[in-house]
Amino acid sequence: MHQEQQYLNLLKDILKHGVRKVDRGTGVASYSVFGRQIRFDLSQGFPLLTTKKVYWQGVLYELYWFISGQTNIKYLVDNNVHIWDDYPYKIYQIKNPRSKISKEEFIEKIKTEAKFAKKWGELPKIYGELWRRWPTKEKGRTIDQLKWAINEVIEDPACHNAIVTSWNPEYLYTMAKKNETSYFPICHNMYQLNVNNGKLSLQLYQRSADVFLGVPFNIGSYALLTLIICQVTGYRPGEFIHTFGDVHLYENHLLQAKEQIRRNPRPFPQIKFIKKFKTIDDFRPEDVILKNYNPYPPIKAKLTVAGGYFKKI
Repeated sequence: MHQEQQYLNLLKDILKHGVRKVDRGTGVASYSVFGRQIRFDLSQGFPLLTTKKVYWQGVLYELYWFISGQTNIKYLVDNNVHIWDDYPYKIYQIKNPRSKISKEEFIEKIKTEAKFAKKWGELPKIYGELWRRWPTKEKGRTIDQLKWAINEVIEDPACHNAIVTSWNPEYLYTMAKKNETSYFPICHNMYQLNVNNGKLSLQLYQRSADVFLGVPFNIGSYALLTLIICQVTGYRPGEFIHTFGDVHLYENHLLQAKEQIRRNPRPFPQIKFIKKFKTIDDFRPEDVILKNYNPYPPIKAKLTVAGGYFKKI
């Protein structure tokens, strides 16, 4: 069986067994199942889905944004990657309820006005910052979780503790102080590195997953992260294992999902690194080439900005 069939089977599972739920903040409905897992042997190709074209540049630049510890969307906007535009714009609207600025105007100001971008392009306490600069109780001290986890598997291949988490309750939902909430819903919240027989694997736990739009990105991103860490550590590629909590199809994605499952997967592409890098900080997007990617055409669907901070009346 082609490894991509696992993803298509997950779509079928949700279409058949999904329970309808309504997001209390937006009123948007989705169909949901809980507790699923798919896994990819990275020695058998790079799992960038072929049954619809996945936006590779978005996967690559977003991952570098995380790895480099950035929190401002200006880097993504400057590289013509707009997958994060909705979230800072939503926060801007919450904090400026009288503003009539459109999302397009907002993003143009992020691109062209440095002062505006510095203030309104920030998404603090999200992945990049928490991976590389986790805040501690000691003022001024942060923890570089990603570098620590990589060093841990190098120094002790038998370790069971090489975990990176983005779930910090201090800044999430109603657990946070009102003036400290991140507003953003951390979705892919924890991953673990493991070495067996000289092969490095990565398992991601994703507590909430938009299976049609988000999950193809997540698969590509964390599979690529696994390969990058293999380059740094010298281990051979093992598996990328994707474990889900709530995995769902939004109601306005049902037709698109049905179209996708009618397509037969094609051979996976390959990843080539054109230079060697000794540390995670040496990696750059231009070091990667995606080879032999031959997907079906894209299937368009609207991003649903749901979840995150909910203000009680």
